[in-house]
Amino acid sequence: MNKFKSQAGISLFAFGVTLPVYAAITFGDPQIETGALTVSGTLRANYQDKDYGESATDQKIKFDAAILRLAYESPDWFGKVEYRCYQYDKLCDFSTLVYGYIGYHFNSTNNLTLGLQAIPFGPSRFWDSSFYAGINNTMGLQDALNLGVNYHFELPSATKLDLAYFVTDGGNYHGQTVDSARYTANVVRSSDPLKTDLQEKNMWMMRVDQDLQFLSRDDLNVSVGASYWYSDIENKKNSSDGNRNTWALFNRINYKNLNVVMTGGKQKIKNGDVIRPNSSTLGSFDSEYDIANEGYFYTVDTSYVFKNVRNSLNITPYLVFSGFNKKEKGFKDSQRNILGVAWDYKNISLYTEYLISKNDPFVGGTASSLAVGDDGKWNKLLNLMMVYNF
Repeated sequence: MNKFKSQAGISLFAFGVTLPVYAAITFGDPQIETGALTVSGTLRANYQDKDYGESATDQKIKFDAAILRLAYESPDWFGKVEYRCYQYDKLCDFSTLVYGYIGYHFNSTNNLTLGLQAIPFGPSRFWDSSFYAGINNTMGLQDALNLGVNYHFELPSATKLDLAYFVTDGGNYHGQTVDSARYTANVVRSSDPLKTDLQEKNMWMMRVDQDLQFLSRDDLNVSVGASYWYSDIENKKNSSDGNRNTWALFNRINYKNLNVVMTGGKQKIKNGDVIRPNSSTLGSFDSEYDIANEGYFYTVDTSYVFKNVRNSLNITPYLVFSGFNKKEKGFKDSQRNILGVAWDYKNISLYTEYLISKNDPFVGGTASSLAVGDDGKWNKLLNLMMVYNF
């Protein structure tokens, strides 16, 4: 069986550079009318030990990705751009725009954002504390960014609302695949003529996030929320188009340094495809794979932050349970569970994670893992990621 590239972006040259300590560079002042432009970036190195299938561990620390960010901020306007260069076989053999948007502040809480940006679905852009992220990331629900407009506003009742329209997905960039050189997992045109050829457009989204002030105390904060996603799915093989109907409920509990975030919902995709009505082809990180069109998804994230353990060192252990329970008869459910610790010291972070997963295209699986499934065996992965921000 073909094994997929790591979602974290494993690559093939050793990372052995001593990094000086830099800070982001800012030109101007965000408090004045002309604003400020900030240039920053990230370098990442990765080590993995795989416990599945054939041996695929090089036992080396490898260069993973270089990231460049630009951010503009003024009293009224703001904007951000991020571009990433990954290395699988050679430097920048996969590179992609992650986000690029501009926005306007109506006041301290209300704003309008236009461009390639995070969708307002689920509790936030990231649903859990891990670096690798839960299975919902591979499904294109978590850490998903599309092209459109979002209006965010807040009410005196401690209610936060987002109303958004996305005209299309985040697009395909530089890579080896036909339509999967992209950061966000979107429905794509497959290289296999027997699979689906889809384009998602006209995405309407709404999110409501409510602080439960009657439960909150000095050390306790509780909130609940819901989000809804409707879009058109254009089937480019025929004229029988379809749609997506997806919803999610979420709950946050923060007690002192303890954080618990629970997210769950249902996805239903009608792709208008006669040959493959029960699955659709997704693409992300220069890999394509299939997903079941209907099922229930969930993520449970628990973390605890030990602050200033020694000389500004923060240590955050976390546990993530995530899964996709498919409705189609005969399709095997997918799970990805992560036990990890994040070590943060100034502008350097180290994620040490152990993944236990099954029917997962990015952890020992195949292109069918997220749809009909594979052998259903539990696969294990040790993932170490060093992150240097400058």
